[in-house]
Amino acid sequence: MTVTVTKDRVPDVLKAIRDLTNKRVMVGVPAESAERADSEVTNALIGYVLETGAPERNLPARPFLVPGVENCQETVAARLKKAGVSALSGNSGDVTTQLNACGLIAVSSVKDKMDTGPFTPLADSTLRNRVSRGGGAQVGAAEELASRKAGNPPGTDLAQPLIDTGNLQNSITYVIRDNRERH
Repeated sequence: MTVTVTKDRVPDVLKAIRDLTNKRVMVGVPAESAERADSEVTNALIGYVLETGAPERNLPARPFLVPGVENCQETVAARLKKAGVSALSGNSGDVTTQLNACGLIAVSSVKDKMDTGPFTPLADSTLRNRVSRGGGAQVGAAEELASRKAGNPPGTDLAQPLIDTGNLQNSITYVIRDNRERH
């Protein structure tokens, strides 16, 4: 009995496996999208404070990043499974496609969490500040204040706690990094 190799795909398979195992998909506010034109405070810092809270400033935690990523774990796991199958087939291009899909799915889930909450309602003072500043969040803030004045409890979600100017939400993205790189 003899074995004849017509096409050696082992190098392709090993490369695709390396591509998959040496990469990680990171979701959040990378340094390149952290700056804000209207403030010296970065989107990354604002996101961190919203995620973890700042008790010394009377700001409750309103986690959105970790729960947003957790909400899409099953969908991302299915894409990673596809990436594994592609790696075992030697298809590096599809491994990259699947990793990008994982990033897009996670970003979408985080942004959805920012939109839908639930979160600790904004303080009346914050709502008044939004109204006086104007802009896109003004209407929801004014409606929330009017609702509270009419005797409704806080948290009717007329004013989205994590959406003011949209800068933070627009800065949420993903990057694919090599595990061997130092950060």
